Amino acid sequence: MSAKQDQLINALYEVHGARLLRFVVQMTKDLAMAQDVVQEAMLRAWKDPKILDQGDEGVSAWLFTVARNLVIDDRRSARFRREISSDVLPEVVTADETDATLETWIFSDALSTLSDQHRRVVISSYYLGQSIAEIAREEGTPEGTVKSRLHYALRALRLALQERGAIQ
Repeated sequence: MSAKQDQLINALYEVHGARLLRFVVQMTKDLAMAQDVVQEAMLRAWKDPKILDQGDEGVSAWLFTVARNLVIDDRRSARFRREISSDVLPEVVTADETDATLETWIFSDALSTLSDQHRRVVISSYYLGQSIAEIAREEGTPEGTVKSRLHYALRALRLALQERGAIQ
């Protein structure tokens, strides 16, 4: 597009922009949408420079018709019929829990591959916060055996997590 056409579009906006905006706001009762419609009408005029060759009244009529049709098309759209506008957003922004959920699932899956004895020792120690002595009393086994089970359980758990690509 030439510099002359750019100047014509700027002049077109200066002459018709405010009236066109008032017209669309009156139709939509929505300033943001009205601004979008005016911008789209001006963009269409810019894309079709032969519109600018019409007289001032012809250009004005074309712009108002385009704006009116854009509003009508929007009102007929499925988005408009299903969308409910509100000044207050019902959604509350929350942190994305996807990674945590995935990590929990992978860890639970890896934990399920351990023997019952190893799984109980890991859960008792890391999830329940029990000491080696408490686990030994509960299991009825010597503390050395609990330490050994915990050691081999953690090695097996690390291997299972590596197989799942959770750790390197």
